[in-house]
Amino acid sequence: MFQFNYVKAKSLSDAQALIAANPDAKLLSGGMTLIPTLKQRLAQPSHLVDIGGLSELRGIEVKDGQLVIGAATRHYEVASSAVVKKALPALASLAYLIGDPQVRNRGTLGGSIANNDPAADYPAAVLALDATIVTNKREIAAGNFFQGMFATALEEGEIVVRVRFNIPPRAAYEKFAHPASGYAMAGVFVADGAAGLRVAVTGAASGVFRWSEAEQALTKKLSPEVLEGLPLDLTNMNEDIHATREYRANLARVMTKRALVKMLAGK
Repeated sequence: MFQFNYVKAKSLSDAQALIAANPDAKLLSGGMTLIPTLKQRLAQPSHLVDIGGLSELRGIEVKDGQLVIGAATRHYEVASSAVVKKALPALASLAYLIGDPQVRNRGTLGGSIANNDPAADYPAAVLALDATIVTNKREIAAGNFFQGMFATALEEGEIVVRVRFNIPPRAAYEKFAHPASGYAMAGVFVADGAAGLRVAVTGAASGVFRWSEAEQALTKKLSPEVLEGLPLDLTNMNEDIHATREYRANLARVMTKRALVKMLAGK
C-alpha cells in the first residue's frame, strides 16, 4: 500500500468537509473493493475517510410504501432483516447470495452501487425496482444512476446516504455465480409492479442493463417459454477466460427463466 491518512468521520457533514478539504481522499465504508485496490497499489488516496459507522447511513424501514435502506447497511443485515424479508423477500435473497460470509459481514449497499462493478448483485435490484438513490446533495433515479463499467452519476464529493426501493407485489432474483469470487457471471432480477414487468441483468455485460425485449415479450405472455430464441445483443457482453459472449447471453436467458419461475411460484 501507499501511505495515507486514516480519518474516522464523526458525522455526514464531517465526512463532506473532509472530502472537500482533501480532493484526493477516498470514502471507506465496508472496504470490500477499496482495500484490495489499495493492497495492489492501484490507488493512492491522500486520506481514507471512514463513514461505515455513521448512524445517519444505517437503518432499514418501510416508509411511505417504499423500503428504505441506509447506504452503510451491511449485506448480512439486509439478508437477515425481518423487515426486508416481509416487504421485499427477493432483495433479502439477493443479499444472501453476495460473495461469502466475510464479504456479507463487511460489504455495504452504498459501497456496492457506488462502485458499480459490472458483476455486482445490487445494481440489478436497484434498476429492476426503479429505486431512488438519495445522496447528500440530491435524489437520482436508478435509470440515470448507472453509467457503464465502474461509472455512476455521482459527482465529486457526493455521498450515497440511502436507497429507496419500490415494493412490487412480486419479484425474484437468480444468478449463476463464479465459483471462486461469488460474483455474478449472470444475474437477473425480475419485478412485476406498478411500473410493469422489469428485467434487469447484471454480470453478463459491461454494466447492468434492462432486457427490454424480454420485458415486452413477458408483458404479452408471462411465461418462461417466450424467452426461447429472444434476441439479446452481444455487443456489450463480457468475454473472458471464464465465458464467451454467447455463453453469457445464454446464462442471462436461463437466469431470467429461473427468476420468472421463482416469482410466479411466490418463492
